[in-house]
Order: sequence, then structure tokens, then C-alpha cells
Amino acid sequence: MTALSRRTLLAAGSAGALTACSSEPAGRPGSGAPSGAAVPSSPTPATPTGVPWQALARALEGDLVRPASPSYSSLRVTPNPRFDSARPLALAEVASAQDVATVLRFAADHGVPLALRSGGHSYPGWSAGDRRLVVDCRRLSGIGWTGTDVTMGPGRHLADVYAGVAGRGRAVPGGSCPTVGVGGLTLGGGVGVLTRAYGLTCDHLVAAQAVLPSGEVVTASPDDHDDLYWALRGGGGGHTAVVTSMTFSTVVAPTIVSTYLTWPAAQAPTVVPAWFAWMGSADARAWSTIKLLAGAAHPDGPTLGATVTWVGPASGFDAVLAPILATGPTARYDHTRDYLSAMQAYAGTGAREAFAATSHVAYAPPASGALGDLVAAVATTPGTLQEAGFSIDALGGHVGDLAPTETAFVHREARATVQYTATYTSGGPAPARSYVERLRRHMTPTWGEHAYVNYADPSLADPGDAYFGDNWGRLQEVRSSYDPDGLLTQPQ
Repeated sequence: MTALSRRTLLAAGSAGALTACSSEPAGRPGSGAPSGAAVPSSPTPATPTGVPWQALARALEGDLVRPASPSYSSLRVTPNPRFDSARPLALAEVASAQDVATVLRFAADHGVPLALRSGGHSYPGWSAGDRRLVVDCRRLSGIGWTGTDVTMGPGRHLADVYAGVAGRGRAVPGGSCPTVGVGGLTLGGGVGVLTRAYGLTCDHLVAAQAVLPSGEVVTASPDDHDDLYWALRGGGGGHTAVVTSMTFSTVVAPTIVSTYLTWPAAQAPTVVPAWFAWMGSADARAWSTIKLLAGAAHPDGPTLGATVTWVGPASGFDAVLAPILATGPTARYDHTRDYLSAMQAYAGTGAREAFAATSHVAYAPPASGALGDLVAAVATTPGTLQEAGFSIDALGGHVGDLAPTETAFVHREARATVQYTATYTSGGPAPARSYVERLRRHMTPTWGEHAYVNYADPSLADPGDAYFGDNWGRLQEVRSSYDPDGLLTQPQ
């Protein structure tokens, strides 16, 4: 994609760049995927022997895909080619909660390690399931309605989530990547373009059907298994239970007014603090993300841009923008769209692309010295990386309607989530991984160790505290209560 076509895409309102979903073509197994792909960054379990796989296959309503199966090569891969070398022992394409229960009991009885997958977007590749039995929930993707509440399977991709609810004139706040599963998004909290206006995705979770490691199928809600319900709203996926359906409250689908603003990259030390000050007091109906990007996709040097969305009256948009317009952006591209069209515009292609990433959760504006170091580091991004830099997504607004202890998502008072991401088209992941870790180190003096669990990072020294803060102790208790034998072993 040329620099001009990329600018055209951004002007259309895409919020998908510099995330797990790319707006550019990406490698596929056997057709140019990066070489030297790494297996997931978690302990590789020993391969169990004497496992009666045929018995499991006969017991499932869905399918058990083994390495000799014709569909194994296509089903085993995740959206990140970095993990294409992972080889699951099998993938159980579960078709019901009873299938999940059968798989969990089988794994417990035969000592088979598990990995859970809804959309497959685990940043460290844990859902790739190297030498594990993958509980693949992508077939659990149905949708149904009770009044204005919608029930969906965890494997429903966000593109289908938005199409399904928009057909009823309703909306659910969530992320922009079209191939992310709604299960993983919700369990980690769920941030996106409507976060400030309507809260996190998990704030709309009314109830969830879940299969416990014991095989028992339960409903978690404010009135039933309320401790599990608390944990499922922001406590991260891969622990405690396997969710098989989720019921959400919805809102009336809004008309979304948006703009894309650009500045010279050299203005980042001034514009980024101004953006923080503006978002810190902005009307909750406004949301924004600001990005500084470099790499081979930006041959003319780093680019600085911000996307802004507004769900209030169109006549009020310029007044909301006034503080950030005072910084003197060099270009502005406006759009007014219905909810579904807006979400489709933000989504990008969802093409597979190799990347490394880590995160911060920012409770304060960046200190000037640290920000200067960060901007300088992005300015020297090597051309061997396709696109790299940072993306800051606003929190605030209705995210703060709940206290930090009311759900497992603790970062209710934070100002923003931050992603440091590097995509690449050839070679191994080491340069990209080193790059994002270096960016994070520049900002740790300002933002501490706070991080977002949906951008999981195996290198964090204390991930429980980073992701969950004061909620970590309670979350450990809930996990121990529902999974006392530790059947679910995802590292974070």
C-alpha cells in the first residue's frame, strides 16, 4: 500500500492501524508469512501419550481436528503469523456447552493441557495452543434477542456482532478489529470507539453461560454465581471457566460524526499533552485515539494523527473539537455515518499480519522528558519494521461510572490505554519485540507498570498487579474457587 493510499484510508476514519488488525495485506502460511515465527511465550507442556482421541471425537457434537485432518493446517493458525509454528495436539471445534464440558472432563482425565480460543487474538499467542488441546469456540457464534438484550456466542467476530445488533437499530460498545471474538474482548474489559459514551463492553454484560473446569454448566449474573460474574467482567480470558454464551444490554444505535486530524510528527511533544488535557475534560459523547507511526509504511517519515468520534448532535461537534483544533492540525477529514458504516470504516481488512505489542494504562499525562524520549525513539524506527509506534486510546467518560472494585476491570479512573506495536513482513519477532519493550520502558517512569490484560505481555514482572491492581487478590480467590485443580493454565 502506498503512502497516499494509507493516508486516504486514515482520512476515511480508520481506527484499526497499529493494532492486531491491519489495513494492509499480510502473509499467509506458505505465501510469504514471516520466517522464523515463534511459538507462544509460555511453558511448552510435555506431550501426553496414550490419549484416546477417537473416543473424544465420538463424544463431540462438533469436530475434533487432529494433525492428520485435512482442515488442520488452516484451522490451527491464528490472526498473527508470528505463531504459525505452533502445533496443537488437536482442536475441538465445540458446538455447545455440553461439548465444552466433555472436552474439559477429557482433558482432566487424561492429563491433556488446554488452550482456549474465541477469536484467536491472544497477543502472546497462547490461543495458538502449541502442544495443547485447543477448545475452539469459534462455532459458538449465534445471536438471539430478548427485548433489547442480545445473546451471542463468544466466537462471534466483531464484524458480525455489529452487523447483528445494527440490524435491530441497536449498538454495543466494543473494539474496532473485525476478527476479534466478542468473548475475549469482553472478558478483558473491552475498549473501543464508543467507550467514553457507553462504557466498556463488559459493562453491558448482563449474564454469561459458562462451563466450569468440573464440567458443570452455570449461569453467572448479579443474582447467580455473582463472584464469577464479577470476574468475567474484565478479569481476562483463559481462567476460571469457559464462557459459551453472553447476554448484553444494548443502546440505540447512534449516528457517528468523526474526523481525522493530522499534524507534523515534530509537533508530537506539544500535541500529545494537549490531547490528554482535552480528553480529560471532554464531553463523554466524544472519544479519540492519537497515534505516532513510523516504519516502511511511512517512507516520508513518522506521521501523527488523531481520530475523533462524536455521538452527540452534529451541530455540537466543532465546539467539542475546539481545544484540539487550537493546536493547529494541518489537515482535517470529516465524516457522518450510521453506526454500522462507522464500525466498518474503523475495522480495516482484518488481514493477518505479524506483530509484537505491549501496553500501558495511563493515569496521568506523559511527563515531558519521557514523552520526548518516546517520540525520538519512534523517529528512529528502523525500516525493517513495517509499521511501528504508539497508539493512545481515551478512557474516561462513562467508564468511570462504576467504582474500580465493582468489576474485575480496575482501571476505571485511568485516562487512556496505550499500545506499543510493531508489525513486520519478514524475519523473526525479536526486533519487533525489542522495539515495543523499549518504547514501554521510556514511559514506565510516568505510567508505572499498569497494563491492559487484553494486550497481554508475558515479559511483565508482576502481571497480576499490572492488569488488576487492588482487584488481583479477589480475582485469585475466585479463580481458585472455580478451578481448584488448576485445569486452566494460561499464564496470564
